[in-house]
Amino acid sequence: MSRAFTKEDADGPEPRYSLPPRDNPAYDSAAAWALIEGANVGDSFSAQRATGYRWGEPVLKPYVERILEQAKRENNERLQQLAERFLRCGITTP
Repeated sequence: MSRAFTKEDADGPEPRYSLPPRDNPAYDSAAAWALIEGANVGDSFSAQRATGYRWGEPVLKPYVERILEQAKRENNERLQQLAERFLRCGITTP
């Protein structure tokens, strides 16, 4: 196979997410940011695995709403787009 069609760094290190301990009250806020950051770099899977939450997790929606407000204040269109996409996700809890 031609080298032009291979991604040489495909097996590189996964992104690291700075998360407090799970019992820390700030964990959910940090997890929301991690999921947004993961989506921004195209690696939602690693962010979901690191946080233990899925994209669109209802418990995180209040935190993502705050991220959306910040994105609007800062005119950060990409962050706004990701936050809005998260909030539209229709995950239901069993």
